[in-house]
Amino acid sequence: MASIAELIAKQVASAAGNIDIPSAVKNQVLNGVSESILGSLTQTAAQAGGIDVIKALVTGKQSAASSPITALAGKLLAGKISGLGLNSAQNASVAGLVPAAVGLLSKVIKDQDGDGDVDLNDILITLKGGNKSAGAGILGAAAKSILTGILKK
Repeated sequence: MASIAELIAKQVASAAGNIDIPSAVKNQVLNGVSESILGSLTQTAAQAGGIDVIKALVTGKQSAASSPITALAGKLLAGKISGLGLNSAQNASVAGLVPAAVGLLSKVIKDQDGDGDVDLNDILITLKGGNKSAGAGILGAAAKSILTGILKK
């Protein structure tokens, strides 16, 4: 069962393909992209209306390119890779990973509960690794508690 961080990392690696990243910093760059996307999702979920922003992204109502999640992830990434010595073409390629990976991630979350739409329950099921039982997967007690607190606001 994959964690959300592993799921994001997989999409980042897939989006990276054959872009030109120096091997000495490739892991730092890919980890930076993954951490930036996860940080953006986390910060977005904590904001008022953030779950709706995430839902719009994963349901395709908003493209990854125009999503505030992608924009925030890009800003977070800029700080993570600024000192790695990438040239401008490499920086542009790495920045392009964010919308590509977010777009791939949004395709992973589907109607999991069979109710005909993608909603918060489907997002939770996907994050739990496709298991509908409570407490499974990455949304252990602490993460569920945080998410429940956010949703009660």
